[in-house]
Amino acid sequence: MCIKKPWQFNVLWLTLSALVSATAYADEFTKADLDRWQAEYLTVVKQGREVFTDPNLGKNGVVCAQCHPNGANTHPETYPKFQQQLGKVVPLWEMINWCIRNPLEGQELSADDPKMIALQAYITHERRGVNLAPGKH
Repeated sequence: MCIKKPWQFNVLWLTLSALVSATAYADEFTKADLDRWQAEYLTVVKQGREVFTDPNLGKNGVVCAQCHPNGANTHPETYPKFQQQLGKVVPLWEMINWCIRNPLEGQELSADDPKMIALQAYITHERRGVNLAPGKH
């Protein structure tokens, strides 16, 4: 298609703009949707608290909450960041696994393991309201 007149370009531009903007709207969510999603999230946070205090996460009876009561000193808002123990920049879940392997003497969890997701939800929930600060020490 060859555009020979300026008004043809304007018509084509307006048509394309209308098509793109018609599909650019975000989904609309109802209050019921938001309430249901918040309830699901809080359920996972509660599960995370249970895992955080579960002596069976490791093999020596130590629990996460012994070093980090109520998620203290975990600073999820600073990840990803360089962790000296691992010698590289890592996301939060890798640091959680370091703690599971070392102080708890347990088996690490995959990033998508429901327990790992719950642990991250709990730790992050405990720090809600704190500004993100990736890389901060």
